[in-house]
Amino acid sequence: MNKVETALSMFRTAPYHYNCAQAVCAALGYTDLVEKMSSCGGGKAPNGMCGALYGAIQCVSADEQAAIIDTFVSKHGFSKCHELKKEGHVPCKECVATAVELICKS
Repeated sequence: MNKVETALSMFRTAPYHYNCAQAVCAALGYTDLVEKMSSCGGGKAPNGMCGALYGAIQCVSADEQAAIIDTFVSKHGFSKCHELKKEGHVPCKECVATAVELICKS
């Protein structure tokens, strides 16, 4: 199972029931962030950022964060959860997959 598949298998499914941010961090091997990310799903990440994207940028250095955000926005059009869902019609699972892919490529 690759990291994207791992993240998707943890996202909202038993036995994990992780939110998007938790699933991304756990799949990327940052299990120490899973509890911290418990309140960052469903549009509750700082500034309304997509939780999957927020989880991803927690797993890279500060120098890499802007590029990850820019690439995510280039692909999906938005970085905020509400906009992704309401205007972009981007499913949460797609955000999770993209977030993990971007970290694996960086």
